[in-house]
Amino acid sequence: MNRINKLFKNRKKKILSVYFTAGYPEVNDTISIIKELDRSGVDMIEIGMPFSDPVADGPVIQRSSEIALKNGMNINFLFNQLGKVREITDIPLILMGYINPVFRYGMENFLKRCNETGIDGTIIPDLPPDVYIELYEPLYVRHDIINVFLVSPQSSVERIKYLDQISRGFIYVVSTAKTTGVINSFDQSHMDYFRKLDNLKLKSPRLVGFGISERTSYNQACEYSDGAIIGSAFIKALDEKGPIEGKISSFISTLR
Repeated sequence: MNRINKLFKNRKKKILSVYFTAGYPEVNDTISIIKELDRSGVDMIEIGMPFSDPVADGPVIQRSSEIALKNGMNINFLFNQLGKVREITDIPLILMGYINPVFRYGMENFLKRCNETGIDGTIIPDLPPDVYIELYEPLYVRHDIINVFLVSPQSSVERIKYLDQISRGFIYVVSTAKTTGVINSFDQSHMDYFRKLDNLKLKSPRLVGFGISERTSYNQACEYSDGAIIGSAFIKALDEKGPIEGKISSFISTLR
């Protein structure tokens, strides 16, 4: 069973997934960050593949992506870094990024390398679901990789149900139409949106992302979903002074 499916089968609520950009702050920090996130008790990790035009990302992740690229990070370099990652963690790992670099790398080669290095899933926001179904789903199934679909406040009920139907993993619930960033707490409109999704009784688990930064917004997101994803706030924590290990454990401890 894919580790993503196993996670949602064994842990029903308050799943914590953390995003970071590969190659940031330094190009060789990837494994150290994964190791410490695992040690700090997170349930899943999303590893960002830096891209020069990350249109859905806010300024914090955009800046981290820009620096990571300057540091020399690319998909092939990342796969080489992840070669022995399964010796240090058994939690689900997801690669998140944009379709352009993946196309250049070659989708079949990309998914093959994902399988070889122990990656469990991908989140590619600009890969249209219909294109995924028509051209790539057999490759994903062959390599036992789960592609995660996103819904937003603008998604129709019809589209949400369609994505739920074709999903083999979880649904990424984008909390806002804005780019990624930090929200201290969600307002009534956010909660109504989360409640609407909950009332649809979808078959797929749901994680809420975009804007979650601390315990209040994390708990609010978990109230009407299976858990939450934290990105920008974690990257900001990596910018603090001190060793990576201390910064990570300190940040995670503020959430739970």
